[in-house]
Amino acid sequence: MSLVDCFQLFIYFSVLLILTPFLGTFLAALSDGKRTLLTPCLGWLEQLSYRIGGINHNEEMNWKRYAKSMLLFNLCGAITLFFILILQHILPFNPQGFSGLPWPLAFNVTISFVTNTNWQSYAGETTLSYAAQMWGLTVQNFLSASTGIAVLMAFIRGFIRKTTDNLGNFWADTVRIIVYLLLPLSAILALGLVSQGVIQTLSPYEQIETLEKGGTQMIPLGPVASQVAIKQLGSNGGGFFNTNSAHPFENSTPLSNFLEMGAILLLPMSILYAYGLLIGSKKHAWMLFSVMIVLWAIGFGLATYSEHLSSPPSLEGKEVRFGVNNSLIWATMTTATSNGSVNAMHSSLSPLAGGVALFNMMVGELIFGGVGVGLCSMLMFVLLTIFLSGLMVGRTPEYLGKKIDKYDIKWVMLAVLTPASLILIGTSVACVVPSALSSISSGGPHGLSELLYAFTSAAANNGSAFAGLNANTDFYNITLGIIMLLARLAILISSLGLAGNLVVKRTSPISLGTLSTDTFLFAALLIGIIIIEGALAFFPALSLGPIIEQLLMLQGKTFGLAEGL
Repeated sequence: MSLVDCFQLFIYFSVLLILTPFLGTFLAALSDGKRTLLTPCLGWLEQLSYRIGGINHNEEMNWKRYAKSMLLFNLCGAITLFFILILQHILPFNPQGFSGLPWPLAFNVTISFVTNTNWQSYAGETTLSYAAQMWGLTVQNFLSASTGIAVLMAFIRGFIRKTTDNLGNFWADTVRIIVYLLLPLSAILALGLVSQGVIQTLSPYEQIETLEKGGTQMIPLGPVASQVAIKQLGSNGGGFFNTNSAHPFENSTPLSNFLEMGAILLLPMSILYAYGLLIGSKKHAWMLFSVMIVLWAIGFGLATYSEHLSSPPSLEGKEVRFGVNNSLIWATMTTATSNGSVNAMHSSLSPLAGGVALFNMMVGELIFGGVGVGLCSMLMFVLLTIFLSGLMVGRTPEYLGKKIDKYDIKWVMLAVLTPASLILIGTSVACVVPSALSSISSGGPHGLSELLYAFTSAAANNGSAFAGLNANTDFYNITLGIIMLLARLAILISSLGLAGNLVVKRTSPISLGTLSTDTFLFAALLIGIIIIEGALAFFPALSLGPIIEQLLMLQGKTFGLAEGL
């Protein structure tokens, strides 16, 4: 990297670290149900939401009732979105006259956006009306993000509350998150993006004359900035246009690129700071932050090294307005979180850089992670590390004063192993189904990477793609949709079930035998467990895909298009 690139990376993290304590403190107050700075301005909207929904926001719920409310909420959202998509041809705000989506694609899009995955088997500018984008996708961006944060709040209460079975009120948590957090931040970011040229209009597409004599081109328009703001802040990632944030109407200038990259990490970092405040140990939260930043730095370093093996670095698939470094920062951040947005085509990354993006998702996107569920995934590995450490020294493992028993570890293993199993099973099935193989665009190990990336992105609720796989087929629309749903439920239900068991336990006082979780030793153990779990599950698959492709590339060997695996 050049000195300018290093300086930009320094500014990027410096701005985030400055903003994190302020927003983290706000989030902690929000989780506790306290008044915030925005209560005088937006309290009326919160109360109106309760009245319209018939919600008693002071009523507490146990984990089963919390989970049922969460499932009902998302089921209603899924049904509504599905019918918006298949009936968009009779809805208003459809100036281009797009027809309704066929049910397999509508099913995939519905599950994708309800689960915060935002996998896109379609090109938005040629498929979806303004109504579908605004009332369907943008609304679900808010709802899915708020669901993840609400579940995390309940999960944290499982650690900090004592001898009770109450984890809060799902409806109150969700309303407060949307009203006081997501709506204000999205409005601010959307205005910032509009100032940089990101479009926001309900005007129909415009046909213009090109420089070529007699040539014309249709210019797609739409309410873009409002969707881009929440897709970045809410770790959603679904673009208004097919090329996502590589499109100049979604990402117009270096400043808009900086704002969108910053939005990817703003809430995940702030949530981590809020966690430290809520458990009364900012030192432990900073330890978790150090683990995340070390894991990201290792991946970013490998990706940068791989991309710079050729001199100058290849610009194929990169956004030339921003350069290779910005593409790599974005690619590693969007896969380390569950954001999934892109400003470059990941299929054009070097094999090793693509492998880093894959591994980031395979370990559960706990390197900062998505909004809410990212920290849930990290805490699952924290509990697993504590449990294994306790076995080694023959002591009952504890975390934040709560004993960790075999029932808790069953929930942990469900959350950790379900996505991994779905990735491997889905890829294996696709490798033997002729119709699935016909969708790959490259032969050899890169073709396998395309398949592996698709199922990894779905199971990790990420949504980014290698961009070489034709996923708009009945096979991929249905199988990827099912995998997205199962993977999302695995982490959400496991977090609530685990919280329900922890919250009823008494808190044990810290003793000399208690494993300290805010030390360098514990950080090293945690990093080791994360890497070992990822390697045990995925090293064979990665060896047949990006690793062998990198070695063959260094020998000057490449594969043609669709020559088979």
